[in-house]
Amino acid sequence: MREEKLKDHLFKFEGAVFRGHNPRWLYAPNSGEGARRNGGRFNPKGVGALYTSLSQSGAWVEAQQGFRFKAQPLTICQYDVDCDNVLDLTDETVLLNCGIKPSTLSCAWLDQVTQQQTPDSWHLSTQLINAKVNAIIVPSFVRGATQDMKNIVFWRWSDTPPNMVKVIDDFERLPPSPY
Repeated sequence: MREEKLKDHLFKFEGAVFRGHNPRWLYAPNSGEGARRNGGRFNPKGVGALYTSLSQSGAWVEAQQGFRFKAQPLTICQYDVDCDNVLDLTDETVLLNCGIKPSTLSCAWLDQVTQQQTPDSWHLSTQLINAKVNAIIVPSFVRGATQDMKNIVFWRWSDTPPNMVKVIDDFERLPPSPY
């Protein structure tokens, strides 16, 4: 990866994102704890991440993990975002200029972890986090995702700018604690 080119492609993302939640965890919609504990495609174990989608349909497919015919209970939440230092890894020009291979994004990360290997996507994520990238836009790799489904993975987020990712719950429908 060419870190010197990253700064040319960082931008501020303002808008809405969505996330599908298992109802069991609705009391902590901003935690990222599951990703920290288990790791994910774009975060090694021990590194928190908040995985979101640019569309409600993308959030649904991601949360169901591609099992379209066995839909499990799910709550879709919308988040208001005002976040600096976002990198769009769905843009081929960004990938080319920054020296990032598309195969790094789509690597079989879970298979690699199972085989006691560090996934290429974890190496990339660590480099981006160290370079002060707060979030990345990536394609959805889950089975059943359409080509236009994109996700935003946040490594740094809070309830206020410059890294705001704030759940919208105007009517306080989300529980304040586990039930």
